[in-house]
Amino acid sequence: MGLPMQGKRILYLLLGWFSLISGIIGIFLPLLPTTPFVLLAAWCFSKSSKRFHTWLLNHKFFGPIVHDWQSSDGIPRRARNRAILFMWIGMTISMFVVSRFWATIGLLIIGLCVMTYLLRMPVRSEDNDKTR
Repeated sequence: MGLPMQGKRILYLLLGWFSLISGIIGIFLPLLPTTPFVLLAAWCFSKSSKRFHTWLLNHKFFGPIVHDWQSSDGIPRRARNRAILFMWIGMTISMFVVSRFWATIGLLIIGLCVMTYLLRMPVRSEDNDKTR
């Protein structure tokens, strides 16, 4: 006994908007990651609203994030390196602000896992970006 189709659609739509708003807040707060929330919003919109999914894919700022993720070409090297740099800057600031041993260890483990994941992703040359 699951939710009726209309109920699922509304749930996905609400989750999509919540994720997108969280991603927007994450642009300004170092503890909230923008990209995963935007990707979750794209997935939710693909399940609930063709209009919002198309809007997100064509958005000036968020569209390239989704296209890079869906592309088999990989992400631009400069974007990957910038993401790693800003992630570590945010993590370091958070470690000093929180000043708790367990939080520092947790942030280090998360940072190392995310950095490893990003370093293992395929990268494309910057020349391919100029043709987009």
